[in-house]
Formats: sequence, C-alpha cells, structure tokens
Amino acid sequence: MRATPSGALPVVLLHAFPLSQEMWRAQHDGLAEAAGIDLELITPDLLGFGATPATQEPPDLGWMAETVMHYLDQLGLTEVVLCGLSMGGYVAMEVLRRRPGVVAALVLADTKATADPEPARANRERIAKLLEQKQSSRVLVHEVLPGLLSDETRARYPKVADQVRELVERAEPASAAWAQRAMAARPDSMSTLRATDVPALVVVGSQDTLAPVPDAERMADAMPQGRLEVIEGAGHLSAVEAPTEFNRVVGEFLHGFRQAG
Repeated sequence: MRATPSGALPVVLLHAFPLSQEMWRAQHDGLAEAAGIDLELITPDLLGFGATPATQEPPDLGWMAETVMHYLDQLGLTEVVLCGLSMGGYVAMEVLRRRPGVVAALVLADTKATADPEPARANRERIAKLLEQKQSSRVLVHEVLPGLLSDETRARYPKVADQVRELVERAEPASAAWAQRAMAARPDSMSTLRATDVPALVVVGSQDTLAPVPDAERMADAMPQGRLEVIEGAGHLSAVEAPTEFNRVVGEFLHGFRQAG
C-alpha cells in the first residue's frame, strides 16, 4: 500500500449516528502517537451531518458510501485503512461491497454486519417519524442518546457525556430521520466480510448494548484475517468513552499493518 506524498499512512475514520467528525477529537490528538507511525487522518462528515449537506435521494447508505468514495477520489487516494464506528461501520461495509480494492485494511468498531430485524426497523421508523413531527434534535436526546454510553462512562466521565450530548443536539432532524431509514434498509454484510481477506480489526465496548460483544465476535470470526479487541467499561462509543485504550488497540493494529506492508 502506498503512503500519502508526506509518507503518512492514510486512515479514514467514519463517525457514528447521530454525531459528526468531531467525535474523533481524541484520535486526532493521540492515534498517531499510539501507532508510533505517521498517519494522515481523514475524518469526513457523512451525508447530512456536520458540514456535509443532506441529499434528496431516497434513504440508502449507498449514498453515504458514494460520497466517501468521491471524497477519496478527490484526494487521489486509491487505498486506505478504513475505520467505521456504529453507522460509520455500516458505511465502511458498503464501501467494501462497492469498491473492495480501496480498502487495504479494515477497522470496524461498535457496529453490526447483520441487517436489522423487523422490531429494530420498526423502531427506527418510529424515531424517524418523531423527528419529522417534532423537528427537534431533542427526540434524539431522549430516544438515542441513552444507548450511546455505558453507565460507567456516565458515572465516571460526566464531561464525556456532556460532549456527546452536545454533538447529538447539533444533528439536523431531517438528516437524522433520513439516516434512520437508511440504516433500517441496509443489507446483511456477513458475506461481504467473509470475502474480505485484508487485515481486519473489530473493536467493541464491553458494555455496548446496541452492538454487543457476541455480534463483534461473529464479525471477527467471519473475516479470514479478523481479530477482536474488547474495551472494558466502554459502551457504544468506545473511541469517545475510552480514547486512550481505543487509540492503543487501533494504533497497534496500524503499526503492525505498516510493518507488514
């Protein structure tokens, strides 16, 4: 895999729902040091979040994946390490499905490769309708925020909880409704992972209730070069809740990948 012109390893970080690229602050601050190598961190806002405008296309994570791939084309990057957390993981798997050659190595954090069962799809539609009716991000504060963090994080790190709440409150209701429907419609990606013979790391918080450890184990087992790291005490946002440990395990993976290449 080629490095960037600066010699750095390009690493794309795709954020969780309903946040933005700002969730990766601790990775910008510490991931390269943890890896012990030069990194070029690329942290796009996904479609409709942060600085990236929404789309009028029907809800489909494929549009998010196409936006990411177009951005990489603009940067002249033909191969990257692709890392996605939660919704970002769904988008990473969609990129992998559509353009596998761009993914030189893969990190999937606090996400699932299976499609939503019917009760989960119905709940996403319920939240989407509430967002449209209320036109307020407070719907997300009540309906989504409680599942993002572990009880341990809320008790020990109230500033982290405040930071996540602030990011949730910035989400545009219409974009969040679109994303909920897009996630509900996503396909099963287990066969995609089974065909993915690149170095792969699955990271999960030990207290993640939305994408729990057994789901992470199945994903890691499905990939020929997959391995699993569990971050103790973290919930669904392991990169935000336990950034030092997240940076350590991902940094070690990136260091090993660069050395092997």
